[in-house]
Amino acid sequence: YVSFSARDEELDIAARRWLRAMDALLPRSIAVQEVFHAPEGFSARFDALARTYVYRIADRPNRPVLTRDRVWWLRYPLDDAAMARAAACLVGEHDFKSFCKASSAEGKPTCRNVMGVGFERGCELGEDVLSFTITGNAFLHSMVRTIVGTLVEVGSHRRDESWVAEALAACDRAAAGPTAPADGLVFAGVAYPDGLLTPLSI
Repeated sequence: YVSFSARDEELDIAARRWLRAMDALLPRSIAVQEVFHAPEGFSARFDALARTYVYRIADRPNRPVLTRDRVWWLRYPLDDAAMARAAACLVGEHDFKSFCKASSAEGKPTCRNVMGVGFERGCELGEDVLSFTITGNAFLHSMVRTIVGTLVEVGSHRRDESWVAEALAACDRAAAGPTAPADGLVFAGVAYPDGLLTPLSI
């Protein structure tokens, strides 16, 4: 989601004209899906109540093909049930200093509220993937990728499930696992207060 100010006469333009104009101006890597009207002063960043990220993993020996740029290929199977149990301790309001880039946390608040976590296996473009979903009010720099890298240590049985809670309590980046590669991470959604955004007519 992005927000910008518009003149009064621009607010009456139909959504299809906005979409056509944006499609003509933006590179092919960006596609506008919908256009909304928001109240004056709205901020796409600061008015958000929650954000959801999905991280995809290919935990199998055969190389991903169609999803190769959208997954972390590990070549070995993970114990996703153990990972889910270990991740449960992350739900709630905690200090996530252990799970962010150390330099980005200096002198800044590192408490965040994680509202939900979960793992799900599925098929995308004909290839099996393991998806980790996390929803929170906000996230620190590299927080999701560090959480994933830490949980993979559990899923590969290199660490006990209880280790994730210990790393969280330590408030020390060195206590957690490695940072997962960026390839598997997708910003999947954002929640705003009900009625704040009004879709423009087609």
